[in-house]
Amino acid sequence: MSGHSKWSTIKRKKGAIDDKRGKIFTKLIRELSSAVRQGGGDVVGNPRLRAAVEAARAQNMPKDNIERAIKKAAGADAGVVYEQVTYEGYGPGGTALLIECLTDNKNRTVNDVRARLQKNGGKMGENGSVSWMFTHKGYIVVNHATIGEDRLMELVLEEGADDVTSSESSYEVTTPINKFHLVKEALERAKIAIADAGLTHVPQNSIALTGDIAQQMIRLIESLEDCDDVQRVSSNFDIPEDELERIQVS
Repeated sequence: MSGHSKWSTIKRKKGAIDDKRGKIFTKLIRELSSAVRQGGGDVVGNPRLRAAVEAARAQNMPKDNIERAIKKAAGADAGVVYEQVTYEGYGPGGTALLIECLTDNKNRTVNDVRARLQKNGGKMGENGSVSWMFTHKGYIVVNHATIGEDRLMELVLEEGADDVTSSESSYEVTTPINKFHLVKEALERAKIAIADAGLTHVPQNSIALTGDIAQQMIRLIESLEDCDDVQRVSSNFDIPEDELERIQVS
């Protein structure tokens, strides 16, 4: 297990999600607004907006907040317009990074991202330097206690999922982008609780990190995610489960 699912496991152990809920809401509102401005305010007809709404609901954002963000963006007011930009880079141990941002000032954002990388053992890369290592996929995380693996595989593969992998406490389902909502809806119809879901960049191969390098990678991802302009960070790092138990993640 690597990339998004590994980082999600670490954050759950640290309890970092609830501690930074205000910052998460700010990023979700940016994504909602950008999705509306790009494809309109119809959730059914705008796949990016639909994904943004589902992500907001998954983080327990109040319904009124979601609707207000959509209406504001759909009104084409004179507010701030965010531009989507992705930076590529390298992390500790030769790991690859895709850093997806929404920004109203690209100069500010690129300087901030570069500084955070350099401070934590990483560096910026050229366009195309690492993106070829990733495939754009849908992901859905389901806890072990919710469903058995055989039943889960039966449900999701029938709807076109690519694969199901198992970690210490959860399953991660990966899907083609055009099958993500079909698979997610099949689980919802079966009343299977979904722990996390969204679109991400899945690495073709992963690099195992241990000891100080693993710690440094955790600090780097935390620093990048703490930047208001950064929406998602995808990486090909992996920390083995036994190593994750040994290192300090608090």
